[in-house]
Amino acid sequence: MTEFIEILKSILYGIVEGITEWLPVSSTGHLILFEELWWKESDPNFMEMFRVVIQLGAILAVIVMFFRKLNPFSPKKDALAKRSTWEMWFKVIIACVPAAVVGLPFEDTLDRYFYNFPTVAATLIIYGIAFIALESTKRPLPKINDVSEMSYKTALFIGLIQLLSLIPGTSRSGVTILGAMLLGCSRAVAAEFSFFLAIPVMFGASLLKCAAYAKDIIDGEALMIDSLEITVLLVGLVVAFVVSLLAIRFLTEYVKRKNFKPFGYYRVILGIILLGYFFLFAK
Repeated sequence: MTEFIEILKSILYGIVEGITEWLPVSSTGHLILFEELWWKESDPNFMEMFRVVIQLGAILAVIVMFFRKLNPFSPKKDALAKRSTWEMWFKVIIACVPAAVVGLPFEDTLDRYFYNFPTVAATLIIYGIAFIALESTKRPLPKINDVSEMSYKTALFIGLIQLLSLIPGTSRSGVTILGAMLLGCSRAVAAEFSFFLAIPVMFGASLLKCAAYAKDIIDGEALMIDSLEITVLLVGLVVAFVVSLLAIRFLTEYVKRKNFKPFGYYRVILGIILLGYFFLFAK
């Protein structure tokens, strides 16, 4: 029965991660509540590893879904298309520089101080209001309707804006989409570039955490995981991968027809719920 419950938790966690990692609603905001309700007593070291593994599942979904577009070596692409793909990757790399220089060294420190209900609730509400305000304002038609039209300068600015997501609850996808739209990108381009930007940012952070965990095992500071924990990790990874595919496809189609205002309202409501839970129940 215990094994079934742990696997069920892993499935639910993977579903939450797969949906909220890509929609601009803050995966942290949902996961901090999920962990409080379901996995409050779990081993912190294992939970750290679990978060890393399901993030890898989410990243793999982006790579699989956009593989042809991301692959500069595709035999189906002519020289011009391959060059365009390389340029897209250069823009992604440039946008990742701020996160590599500032984000990685301070991510754990910021999580230590700000991974809590009040901070996450506040950022959910603040950026929810920002989405509502942006979509309620009459703006000029977007100047950038394809990633190929984006300048390297714009990519760098999006990368700088992405640093705001170091504060838990901000939502990496949410803040990069907001920033890209403010810089003249269409909703579709903002969402797509946010997906691509996640690959090196999340993959790099996950690899560093995996390496740190492996070092802790070697040094005797972390326990080897057992067969149940391996099963939980694999189930979470697969579920996060499958659900991420669905979430990415949904958002890709959604932005072609509608705006982000509903996500803004959802963030505000979730933020209020988190604040209420914190003041009433959290210790």
